[in-house]
Amino acid sequence: MVEMLKGIAASDGVAVAKAYLLVQPDLSFSKTTVEDTAAEETRLDAALLKSTEELQQIREKAAQSLGEAEAQVFDAHLMVLSDPEMIGQIKQNIKDNSVNAESALKEVTDMYIGMFEAMDDNAYMQERAADIRDVAKRILAHLLGVNLPNPSMINEEVVVVAHDLTPSDTAQLDRTFVKAFVTDIGGRTSHSAIMARSLEIPAIVGTKEITAKVKEGQMLAVNGIEGDVIIEPTEEQKAEFIKAGESYAAQKAEWEKLKNAETVTADGKHFELAANIGTPKDLVGVHNNGGEAVGLYRTEFLYMDSPDFPTEDDQYKAYKAVLEGMEGKPVVVRTMDIGGDKELPYLQLPHEMNPFLGYRALRISLSEQGDDMFRTQMRALLRASVHGNLRIMFPMVATLKEFRAAKGIFEDEKQKLINEGVEVSDTIQVGIMIEIPAAAVIADKFAKEVDFFSVGTNDLIQYTMAADRMNERVSYLYQPYNPSILRLIKNVIDAAHAEGKWAGMCGEMAGDQTAVPLLVGMGLDEFSMSATSILKTRSLMKRLDTTKMAELADRALKDCDTMEEVVELVNEYVK
Repeated sequence: MVEMLKGIAASDGVAVAKAYLLVQPDLSFSKTTVEDTAAEETRLDAALLKSTEELQQIREKAAQSLGEAEAQVFDAHLMVLSDPEMIGQIKQNIKDNSVNAESALKEVTDMYIGMFEAMDDNAYMQERAADIRDVAKRILAHLLGVNLPNPSMINEEVVVVAHDLTPSDTAQLDRTFVKAFVTDIGGRTSHSAIMARSLEIPAIVGTKEITAKVKEGQMLAVNGIEGDVIIEPTEEQKAEFIKAGESYAAQKAEWEKLKNAETVTADGKHFELAANIGTPKDLVGVHNNGGEAVGLYRTEFLYMDSPDFPTEDDQYKAYKAVLEGMEGKPVVVRTMDIGGDKELPYLQLPHEMNPFLGYRALRISLSEQGDDMFRTQMRALLRASVHGNLRIMFPMVATLKEFRAAKGIFEDEKQKLINEGVEVSDTIQVGIMIEIPAAAVIADKFAKEVDFFSVGTNDLIQYTMAADRMNERVSYLYQPYNPSILRLIKNVIDAAHAEGKWAGMCGEMAGDQTAVPLLVGMGLDEFSMSATSILKTRSLMKRLDTTKMAELADRALKDCDTMEEVVELVNEYVK
């Protein structure tokens, strides 16, 4: 039966394909007494064999798409599967207690997990607990005859359906086969939405009920431009969606003609259009979309894609690849921003009531726990600095004291490298991400000490409005054009310019087609966005006159009381 759902349009594009449910299956079971213990051992052997074959396939795919180093995490899983002691104990449990294989598996693996987790002074052993938990889950799924979803193994055209997608889930999506994704929760600024735009995968988030409505294999029509999903569309509806996709492709082809054009307004003023990236592989998208710089390199993906803390050399190679790949164009590297909704299995962080307001980003880097990690990152960046135009940005800075402490560590590690005879660039700019209202308010003080500002609007908006950007109940308060937000941004831009510094923006607002005219009018110097938004924004900027946009911004700041009034005013100026 045809059913229509509405969600938040998170990434442009249109797709029609079968649903692939990325939903965890029910792995519950009952402990039962069995008479034929040999049959249970045979069931266990079959589940072990299937798990081994599956993991070998996953490992091979991971090595191809992510590299050999990242694929090695699955070697540990395969070792668990072939551990004769653990497997022997499971079989012995089946024999001695005449229980089903599921029960014996859980009892033995729980014992191992508890034993390794108790070794809180040994990070390596604690990681083994996570390996055993993952492997036990896979064996149990095969014993119960259910499939564990694995996005990296998708080999046909599908629309991924999930409650939510983690950054690591999204990173595994193969654009060849994943034509779109749709989720129950999330917003335009959720990490899955941001990554979807980077990967150029159409996406709709915040439908609230897609996982409850859709069955595996059902046909879906997805319009990521409008936020529409149709379950089991008619042939006529499919044709409409396909036509919309063709129209969007034609519009993209027009934008692509601007790939090598300068970003100039109608009256000839140049602005810098940069791209946000997560890995060196994303540079393909930057070049394909005519990016003039990298305005945000999210280095936390180096940590999230690694089974342990990435080494100095691993990081150096990644930074060097990006700097060389940009061929002298600016590259703004944000230091590690772990915490909030981004966790590392090998970094033990405290459980917090509100992690977005807690121990995260620079707060970890400046702590005793994060000191080695931060210094390692600084050394890797400093070593890589000779390969391009490096700019370093500290995230989640609230006070001048924090910036000075971070800058002090930067200077300290720089001097150590020089003393060791390592060549380091003398032209590295060091700035901060403005995402905490406290920093925006005293931007004039910061501007005397930093080399640049980059406004992180995703967090700045949620902190200013006291509204969680992932919470649908208060999503109406996520207002990028609210006069309070615009005034904070204008204050930051003016403070930078008063000290001869530049001000950029790396939040999603930088590529927002309603916000761009306002930001041009306020004098923002650099706009950094998902690479796929660059050409569309360049096309818009060619139609804007900076004098008129300055008048627009001035009126929005002085005369408008609400976000709706601001939007109405922008529409009046930009037709």
